[in-house]
Amino acid sequence: MLKSLTVVNFALIDRVDIEFVPGLNILTGETGAGKSILIDALSVITGSRASSDSIRSGADYFRVEAVFDISDIAIREILEDQGIPPEEDGSLLIARRMTRHGKNTIHINGCQVPLATLRRFGEALVDMHGQHENQALLKPGVHLTLTDAFSAEIRSILEEYRKTYKLWQKTKSDLMSLARDSRERLQREEMLAWQTQEIATAALTPEEEERLESQIKVLANAEKIANAVSRSYMLLSQGNRGFSGIVGCLADIKHELELASRYDKAIEQPLAAVTESLYQLEDTMGELRAYQESIDHNPAKLAKLEDRLDTIYKLKKKYGATVEDILAYYERACSELSAITNHDEHLAQLTKEENALAAAVAQLADELGDLRQRAGQEMGKQISAHLADLGMNKAQFLVDVRRSEQYSANGANEVFFLFSANPGEEPKPLHKIASGGELSRIALAIKTVCSERDDIATMVFDEVDTGIGGQTAQKVAEKIARIAAFDKQVLCITHLPQIASMADSHIYIEKVVEAERTQTRVTTLNLAAQLTELARMASGEITQLSIDNAAQMLEMAKKKKANW
Repeated sequence: MLKSLTVVNFALIDRVDIEFVPGLNILTGETGAGKSILIDALSVITGSRASSDSIRSGADYFRVEAVFDISDIAIREILEDQGIPPEEDGSLLIARRMTRHGKNTIHINGCQVPLATLRRFGEALVDMHGQHENQALLKPGVHLTLTDAFSAEIRSILEEYRKTYKLWQKTKSDLMSLARDSRERLQREEMLAWQTQEIATAALTPEEEERLESQIKVLANAEKIANAVSRSYMLLSQGNRGFSGIVGCLADIKHELELASRYDKAIEQPLAAVTESLYQLEDTMGELRAYQESIDHNPAKLAKLEDRLDTIYKLKKKYGATVEDILAYYERACSELSAITNHDEHLAQLTKEENALAAAVAQLADELGDLRQRAGQEMGKQISAHLADLGMNKAQFLVDVRRSEQYSANGANEVFFLFSANPGEEPKPLHKIASGGELSRIALAIKTVCSERDDIATMVFDEVDTGIGGQTAQKVAEKIARIAAFDKQVLCITHLPQIASMADSHIYIEKVVEAERTQTRVTTLNLAAQLTELARMASGEITQLSIDNAAQMLEMAKKKKANW
């Protein structure tokens, strides 16, 4: 439910703050005062496209803010889906700002969101009903949507149908792709077979390249390594240039220190260090001797390793930057090759799946058609009954559900709204026969029936009184008031006093000139001001007689609502 609307710098509006109540909120005023501007502002805050042309002359931006009470509707699921925190008091705050440069900023409960998200909220918050929506009723595509919305069972089956239909279409597309370009498929098969054979023959392992590089480095430098190891062994064992070997010298040092330690215990620590070094170097000499004997001067082995590494380099140029990449490509190629090799089997399986899905689509489409037929009959009866309440006692409204030749995402039906205003006239499509006044009442009857089946808390009626008056105006007034009393919060712009007299809150819009600037002013009327406005609407003049007439209208409206 809409609690308040704040509009700043929008068209003729400098700033207005409007509080709305549950029930029927009536908006009246002279033609051109700006009533539709408020509806435009509400449309902007619920997701309609906005233009910088709507910014008030002399201002740099417009801002529209709305506060909704969402405690009784299922919009919290959208909040959770979008990651927007709810307000503690159960309110939803939407703010939208647009600058002269076209910068569009939208916030919901303080979180910035895109326009698509705002539209999603708007569709769940407000049901707009005006001249544009009336014209939309002339389009058969809307007729199908409204008929489907009439029945929860249709919506459930339609959801299942759409999932099945989408899968069916994908399977058909896969079949077509599989069936065409057989030559290209054979060429691809030959290439993949050759590539997988090449990689498989190489028998790569993940760490092989690093190991080969290490082995090749050793074999390629075997002579340098042998010379270095041999000289190191000689220096340790024999010495150089007339000097004794390091190991022999350390053995002599050890002997001398052992002699000295007999007399002074302080020598024992240096003796231990020398002894440890001697033992380590003797072990090192053994290791060097063993390494010398193991050095492999094998040019043939080196050439073999280099050939193997070259094979890996060539594969890397073709299939990936690393051995791991090559092996990953191999797995993908094998999988694709398997699919191509098993083409006939895969084709048969897809054909089987396509046939099963086609049968499921046909069955669900038949179920949808039957449900739509039943829903259409009941919907036509209810709308005809409401039209009788609206002064069209002999009118006949039919929902014509027809079978179409092609399946679509909505099933296999076309729906047409047919209307006959007088007995003996054959019902015909709405766009061929409905006048402006008739279309307004038909739209109201449809909205009345459909509103009982949706969760949208707020309805907006703009120009619902087009082409009507007298007793019919009274019927329309009572119909709108009943919707507001039992099902919805209603905002209604009207020029008819019969409708305005039913208001739970009467809001007056006027155009004034202040400081040589034209602007729209909005006032919520008290009882005395409401009487004056009703008198103006009924007779155009404010006289005691017109005031008394307005008071009588208010009293009658009060009694009718009390009886409900």
